[in-house]
Amino acid sequence: MIVVVTGIGLIAPHGDDPGAVFDAVMRGASAVQPVFPELTKSAAAAVAPFDESRWFSKLQLPGVDRVSQVAVGAATLALSDAGAIDADPERVGVYTGCGMGGAAALEAAYTSAPRSGRVPPLTVPAFMPNAPAAHIAMRHHVLGPVLTYSVACASSAVALAEAARAVRRGDVDVAIAGGAEALIVPGVVSAWQALQTLATFKPGEAASACRPFASDRSGFVLGEGAAFVVLESAERARARGARAYAELAGCGIGSDATHLTKPDAQGQARTLRAALADAGLQARDVGYCNAHGTATKIGDVVECEALSAVWGPAIDTLRVSSTKALHGHLLGAAGALEAAITILALQRQQLPPNAHCASPDPQCALNLVLEPGAQASSLHAAISSSFAFGGTNAVLAFKRV
Repeated sequence: MIVVVTGIGLIAPHGDDPGAVFDAVMRGASAVQPVFPELTKSAAAAVAPFDESRWFSKLQLPGVDRVSQVAVGAATLALSDAGAIDADPERVGVYTGCGMGGAAALEAAYTSAPRSGRVPPLTVPAFMPNAPAAHIAMRHHVLGPVLTYSVACASSAVALAEAARAVRRGDVDVAIAGGAEALIVPGVVSAWQALQTLATFKPGEAASACRPFASDRSGFVLGEGAAFVVLESAERARARGARAYAELAGCGIGSDATHLTKPDAQGQARTLRAALADAGLQARDVGYCNAHGTATKIGDVVECEALSAVWGPAIDTLRVSSTKALHGHLLGAAGALEAAITILALQRQQLPPNAHCASPDPQCALNLVLEPGAQASSLHAAISSSFAFGGTNAVLAFKRV
């Protein structure tokens, strides 16, 4: 069965209109800015512009963390974009990736308790990682499977993969799949700084702090938001006259099983091969890769090794970029946002740039998209990669329709 994407919804650092978000990425416009000047170390992040009053009344908001708010917004936009899905609610599923849950609710609980001796009573339902999926289901009366995947940076890529498989198997007729993350709070940023994975930058240079595959890279910046797609069979989409953005042709999910935080090239290569095989593609058929590309010293080199191992002599035919340089690392929502950008790249035949990479690392010998506005008139297939802490790897393969 051919599974296609018929709707895209975003609450992203560049906005909530998919076309405008893609245009900003194509221009190389960075959404990264300084945050929390009160912290002892300089911090930067990509914050999503979001007005919760568009989606929730004041009576609805108590106990609904920002992560659930952006999830509801993005999923609702995806359904609107897909048009009237005309599906039995019991044949619709929600598949959501979320890495850290309600960070704002936890931050509020930890900071309010010492002052007032009281923790907000709705803290638990606000921070539980499955809250975003539950709120989407309640908002849209989804009675089929409502599932949450929490596997760090691969969370929403796994959600899309599992949703596509559910449609293929006939478990559901329509899947609302994506991810949400809203963790730009001082405590979480400080924790990531302590892990020494966040980018360092000079005053006035926050926007270009994340430099994937560059010789002078120093780490990633956090981002927030949500991205969802609507998946259904191509036959069903044709029958209801729906537009198809792309085919979600194949998925690969695997594990390094070597280290909690250090990636493994062999594990990534296995997952890349699994996605290609599932999609019925050869490496040479794929013209673009939206790489995981976190701009960490080790991570970028390992990913290059994995791509080179799979593509071999054809590695120069694969154009590569990491859009995290522009929208930050959305952790649990990263895979879904980057998948949406990859889908639009296929549809528009354009390649997002690998921004802020003035001097590529010689150890990252890839055909990077270094200039904004790159065109690709014969792009027929593309992949989006998510390689997570914990060793879970997920790769999504898309075909043009």
